[in-house]
Amino acid sequence: MYKTLKQCVDDLLRTGEMVRIKTPVDPKLEMAAVQRRVFEQQGPAIYFANPAGCRFPMVSNLFGTMRRVEYLFRDTLVTLRKTLEWGVDPAAMLANGFPSLRLSLNLAQTGLHARPKMVSRAAVCKNAIKISDLPQLVSWPNDGGPYITLPQVYTESPLQPGVLHSNLGMYRVQLAGNDYLPDEEVGIHYHLQRGIAVHHSEAITHGKRLAVNVFVGGAPAMTVAAVMPLPEGVSELTFAGMLGNHRIPMYRTPWSPLPVYAEADFCLSGYLEDSRLLEEGPFGDHLGYYSLKHPFPVMKVEHVWHRDGAIWPFTVVGRPPQEDTMFGRFIHELTGDLVPRKIPGVKAVHAVDEAGVHPLLLVLGSERYLPYQPSPAKRDRAAELHTIAHACLGFGQLALAKYVFLAASEDDPSLDVHSVDRFLMHILERLKPEQDLHFVTKTHCDTLDYTGGSLNQGSKLFVTVTGPPIRSLPHEIGEIRLPEHLGFHSPRRIFPGVLVVQAGNTALENFVDFYTEKDSINQFSLIVLTDDADFTVKSLRNFLWVTFTRSDPATDISGIAAFTRDKHWGCRGSIVIDARIKPHHAPVLIEDEKIKHRVDQIIETIIKR
Repeated sequence: MYKTLKQCVDDLLRTGEMVRIKTPVDPKLEMAAVQRRVFEQQGPAIYFANPAGCRFPMVSNLFGTMRRVEYLFRDTLVTLRKTLEWGVDPAAMLANGFPSLRLSLNLAQTGLHARPKMVSRAAVCKNAIKISDLPQLVSWPNDGGPYITLPQVYTESPLQPGVLHSNLGMYRVQLAGNDYLPDEEVGIHYHLQRGIAVHHSEAITHGKRLAVNVFVGGAPAMTVAAVMPLPEGVSELTFAGMLGNHRIPMYRTPWSPLPVYAEADFCLSGYLEDSRLLEEGPFGDHLGYYSLKHPFPVMKVEHVWHRDGAIWPFTVVGRPPQEDTMFGRFIHELTGDLVPRKIPGVKAVHAVDEAGVHPLLLVLGSERYLPYQPSPAKRDRAAELHTIAHACLGFGQLALAKYVFLAASEDDPSLDVHSVDRFLMHILERLKPEQDLHFVTKTHCDTLDYTGGSLNQGSKLFVTVTGPPIRSLPHEIGEIRLPEHLGFHSPRRIFPGVLVVQAGNTALENFVDFYTEKDSINQFSLIVLTDDADFTVKSLRNFLWVTFTRSDPATDISGIAAFTRDKHWGCRGSIVIDARIKPHHAPVLIEDEKIKHRVDQIIETIIKR
């Protein structure tokens, strides 16, 4: 198993899982364009041997396919899954019987690898450089500057220091641009509900400055650990050791209160300046839009180091799926059974990547609260699904979900949360829009989601259905009338029960007020208003992205024959989602056409190697 990035790179080159590009490629826009194209074609990892204007080789797409991810961690996957399973629920060992002697020994060895070790020297501290010497990767034309896109940001609690109480997170790092002092300051962009926020808050409250080390490279296990959603208070270094099959080596330098990851390729060492904030961004992010300029903490950089033969790993984010999609799938493979154990009644969950992950969550649950009812066919409203919905909205990263659709497993034992269109059709067949829509308003949302009108602010909707189907979903549009004189036209169908309508600048209310609950258009349970109907229905991926990344439930949902009763909103006809781009939304990511043409020859070399 790899202890350094170079060991990983050498192995991937040897096995044909990585291609070496000797032609100079510019880290400004060109590399990102190459990465996006290669990932889309499920191509190999890429070793850029001669980045233009940079002395360090760069690698991308290390985690670009699930086959390659599983290959990277082939020695530990089975044992790690068992460790997580029995670690979360020790009673499972008794229920399932003790494992074989061989597996028991493997589990014991995995446990030993979980504890980081202190070492007397660090390869990463061999060479001192400046921030401006680092690779200056720019992924999208309007990015505010160069970024570290695979950082491992290390902090410890000021109140309870030590590696076992540390946090290792992947919070993007802006290296230059805006008002950052060149070669002195970088921006640390962290979101809601991240471990670094707890440490930063403790430091501010107690009048201390928060020491920070940013690692780049090292064992691939450290990169995965930085995105792993572990329980608060559990160090990601323990997970990295188990996944990487070795104890993570940490070195205490005489220059920093924090230890340094000894086998990293690069390290930036410094501290967050109390409550000081500077504008960070824009940055092309994983929802497929730019996250705009906003004040975020500033890291004062005191030292920058790199090891001999250092390699700079990077990724590129944008409209999903991208390479970060593989992180999500891998994490689900490892931990997919944990959520059902933590939330009673949950059978499965799926944060839909094509919709940007947090905007859309599908949940398969159970209705066990009314055992005296003779059959599921007698249920006319959800009970336990409501409890599950609230539990999901209070559970780790699931708390950032915007749209949550919940179905009862008893109604269709074959229902699969990963079959998104079929799951939504199941919902629409049973939906009673007068009672099944439940809004949470004026609440927090994903930092990257601008549909609520301001940073971190928005609303949520959970939809709970249970019982047998109450309608047949139309497969054809049929005879419907549209208020074309108001700018609504080009009706399209994406899958049964959903109508997509192209709309101009006319208000949402003008559309719903045009109809009554007796109009034939109500045969469609859901109507989505978009700027481009043909684009929206071109693929399920387009539909999910447009509908759920361009709408805020509280402000962009209405319905035909809507009403409010006892503070509850519902409608007797179709639900209508306004998924048009609004003035307060972030700009869509668009590639530079000149760059796209320039990388064509490079792509041919990689794919046809």
